[in-house]
Amino acid sequence: MKEIYLDNAATTRVCEEAVSIMEQVMREDFGNPSSLHRKGFVADTYVREAKKQIAKSLKCEEKEIILTSGGTEANNLALFGGAYAKKRSGNHIISTSVEHASVYNPLIFLEEQGFEVTYLSVDANGRISLEELKNSLRKDTILVSIMAVNNEIGAVEPIAEAAKLVHDFNANILFHVDAIQSYGKLPIAPGKLGIDLLSVSGHKLHGPKGSGFLYKRDKVRIIPEILGGGQQNNMRSGTENVPAIAGLGEAVRVYFQNQKQYMEQMYACKEAFLRRLADMPFAHPNAVFSELSDTHSLSERVRMTAPHVLCVSFDSISKSEVLLHSLEEYGIYVSSGSACSSNHPAISGTLKAIGLPDCYLGSTIRFSFCPETTLSEIEETCDRLSEIVPKLQKYTVK
Repeated sequence: MKEIYLDNAATTRVCEEAVSIMEQVMREDFGNPSSLHRKGFVADTYVREAKKQIAKSLKCEEKEIILTSGGTEANNLALFGGAYAKKRSGNHIISTSVEHASVYNPLIFLEEQGFEVTYLSVDANGRISLEELKNSLRKDTILVSIMAVNNEIGAVEPIAEAAKLVHDFNANILFHVDAIQSYGKLPIAPGKLGIDLLSVSGHKLHGPKGSGFLYKRDKVRIIPEILGGGQQNNMRSGTENVPAIAGLGEAVRVYFQNQKQYMEQMYACKEAFLRRLADMPFAHPNAVFSELSDTHSLSERVRMTAPHVLCVSFDSISKSEVLLHSLEEYGIYVSSGSACSSNHPAISGTLKAIGLPDCYLGSTIRFSFCPETTLSEIEETCDRLSEIVPKLQKYTVK
């Protein structure tokens, strides 16, 4: 049975180029990057090359890249490092009601440490109000953290406008962006957009798990979380994970060579999926600007969202996991929410925040694409949905 993998927002298949270079590092070039001999120099070359590829993709300097173990560490470093570095200037932080757990939970911890956090609301499409952001800024605001793309519904936040608004109010406020779901999916240049800190995870764009980085604008000061041997200019001590770093660098190189083509492929899949869903009265796509259907074409509305995430609620389905496993029987893999939270079942805060009716909170599925996703896979998935959902509805307790 052919597998159809539509859970790419959770993780992606590691590209062959990354696998190859990681094997080379583990088998042959296994030296410690801090060692002074040739093996160490070769290992350090992989680290420097990865930073070069990342910096090129962001149009920034290599010294502005801090390599981490993934997006969660990058978010934690940005939030804790930024908040504690700015503590003398104030204790007020602004974020949103739809952040990933790797942002939300550190903010909860910071609140317990005496910081005050304002959580911005979002509209039905998952977007913040710039007016609410403006009204929330205070003299003691030290940090603003807004995700670029929501991992559950694919909403794209107005990052450039938000950054300008924040820095016009006070240039010393740190502006952090969780770009884990947007890096590679949408163009992003932190220097041009006014971003001070930006978090990325490697396994979302065909790099290995356990890889990622934090962009830190030059001259921005944060407090390091990991102390030790002083690697990465004392910002992230510990012997670098060279195989993962090398794999990340290669994945970034390959991805950004083809970024425009990849984006168009994912947008085509999303649009095709939505066209098929229009013939399924029991399916209700979320955060796709449906209220603009009379003035904007489907293609235009699709391009107002992230290309790779589609969130759909279904009528009269008792639990999303039932539909998830029904699709799995046909080799189709999807998600009932964020994979990072799937072992702790709870109603999604994001779905509540966009005002989704209670009847859909437990019957929502996330389909997420990658450049390898094909239109024929979309057609097959929609065919199966047309068969499965009506059958499941018969067994739902009214």
